[in-house]
Amino acid sequence: MKTGRRLVDAALNYPQTKTLKAGTVTLFAFNFMTASTEPAPPPVVPGVIKRNDLEIKDAQLIFGSIWRELELEFGHQHLRFPKEIILLGGAPGAGKGTNTAFIAKVRGLTCQPIVISSLLNTPAARALKDAGSMVGDRDVIGLLLRELLRPEYHDGVILDGFPRTQVQVECLKLLVDKMHALRRAFYHTPLSIHFRQPTIHIMVLFVDEKESVARQLKRGRETKAALELASRTANSPLPEDRPTDHDESLAQRRYRVFKEQTWEALQSLKEIFHYHFINAQGPVAEVEENILRELEYQSTLELDSRTVDRLRGVPVASQIIIHARQELVKRLDSYELEHGALFAKVIAFIENKIIPIVLRHAISGTAHINTEDKLLEDPLALAMLIDVFSERGYHAGVDIHRIEIPDRLDLVTGKLTSRTKKVFRIEIRFHGSEIRRG
Repeated sequence: MKTGRRLVDAALNYPQTKTLKAGTVTLFAFNFMTASTEPAPPPVVPGVIKRNDLEIKDAQLIFGSIWRELELEFGHQHLRFPKEIILLGGAPGAGKGTNTAFIAKVRGLTCQPIVISSLLNTPAARALKDAGSMVGDRDVIGLLLRELLRPEYHDGVILDGFPRTQVQVECLKLLVDKMHALRRAFYHTPLSIHFRQPTIHIMVLFVDEKESVARQLKRGRETKAALELASRTANSPLPEDRPTDHDESLAQRRYRVFKEQTWEALQSLKEIFHYHFINAQGPVAEVEENILRELEYQSTLELDSRTVDRLRGVPVASQIIIHARQELVKRLDSYELEHGALFAKVIAFIENKIIPIVLRHAISGTAHINTEDKLLEDPLALAMLIDVFSERGYHAGVDIHRIEIPDRLDLVTGKLTSRTKKVFRIEIRFHGSEIRRG
């Protein structure tokens, strides 16, 4: 630990160079006028030194301390963090609140998001503030990690407003390292399902300064109107009213703070996790389209590596359709050139037995045909039938049903002999005709 490398806020209140001691931590306050580092007699500090004054801004120390607390409190095997964490950040007025529900729907998350500003209003955080302490990075990390262990977040969760400082960024990296370590530790145990491969998304909703300020001020006008209405209506919920939403200079300052602090923190994660830059400048529908494109499912990024290997032999639908038309043409030509006699029988069967029934279902767009025709017992004939309908713009499917039919009863032994009846059930689907109703 590099003791005394950072200044604490309390030290800046003293004109002389002083040394404050609390436990084993020694903090040096420098006189910026003289640049002297000589120790002076300790000041008289009333009561207990505030915790935030002694907080060490070192991510490894902060995270390590919290992690040890969690291990003692919950036990190693119960440190089960979400499979998927979406870190949602954005400029003021970019629409985090507006788009959170949509993002959750796209990812199939049913739990409520964890909003850091709301988390800091929990009883635990209020107790810190009531004791005269500021809620610093250590408190934010401690509160957040305990919240993430709740069972409802096991499959995934959206974090709104984290990380915002470089210390929080480093703690996030350490958390993900621990999640991977837990996965390795329980990989071949019955508990492995609780320690799946973590997926971390960084999602940044971005608008420029002009748009951000305009949206903040618009929100301020809407909040003011809502508050006036609530004052005249009993038991009406009061919307959150931010002072920055009513002053252009404060709104501009809030945007600059985002660019200088939160933006830098999020950018530093760009090369580590899945990073999604969302242009939130346009209307809601356009922003939702941007979100959909960014969050398109990619199995190799989300599934366990063993699962990916197991599935590798099954082709992805998007791949098999790439050359489907060319392959269909090739098969149809091969039927004619290499199996002409059989192909002619299949075409005759379609024209005489199936099409008359299909024509009577032109309105509904669905026809079902049951047949016992021996022609279809040839697998190649079945393939020909399906391909012909595909080429003609239909969707064809064939099920084979085997039915046991009693055939003969031996009156002496009582033995019943049955024969197998094979029925081909053909379904033909197509776009039916629209008719006017009423």
